[in-house]
Amino acid sequence: MNLRDELRELSEQWQHRLPVDAREVMERGARELAATGIAGRALQVGERAPEFTLNSALGEQVTLSGLLAGGPVVLTFYRGAWCPYCNLALRALQRHHEDFRARGACLVAVSPQIPDESLTLAEKERLAFPVLSDIGSRVAASYGIAFELSGELGGKYDEFGFDLARVNAGHARTLPLPATFVIDGEGTVRWSFVDTDYTVRAEPAEILSALDALG
Repeated sequence: MNLRDELRELSEQWQHRLPVDAREVMERGARELAATGIAGRALQVGERAPEFTLNSALGEQVTLSGLLAGGPVVLTFYRGAWCPYCNLALRALQRHHEDFRARGACLVAVSPQIPDESLTLAEKERLAFPVLSDIGSRVAASYGIAFELSGELGGKYDEFGFDLARVNAGHARTLPLPATFVIDGEGTVRWSFVDTDYTVRAEPAEILSALDALG
């Protein structure tokens, strides 16, 4: 089963669990976000990837330029450990981590969570790649993928007990779209996946194909 099938199965399970009113709020929020056109304004293939400096789950400072010194970078943005779709996607990436390394690429994941939350996630999922904290989604904004949750949807997340104000250091309503960028050693985006639908993610096999295309 590929990641796409796993995500579809998870989505079907959640559809049955969610109360009708919550499902309606989430579906309305998804439509409104898609209607903003944000996905089309995200960083495009052929553009230079913005530099960043972020703290890892272990408190180390990580820069994009430092990562690129070792070769291509697979940069993936996720919403947080509270999101089951994110966790499923990160587990799929971990299963292919050695495939990325075999192609000389560095995989790194970024979320708006505080480092302690990222560390807990990395330990729980046994992630062998860096997990970085983008407090306030500043880096996500520079890549064109940061957005604000509506008050209605944010309220539902509060009801679910996600406590985004705590895990995101006070930035309870700012999140990144699910997005993955393949950046070549020169810092240019060579492949990207961006979607307003948080239930879909970049397929690892497609990322690997993009790395193979770098030559």
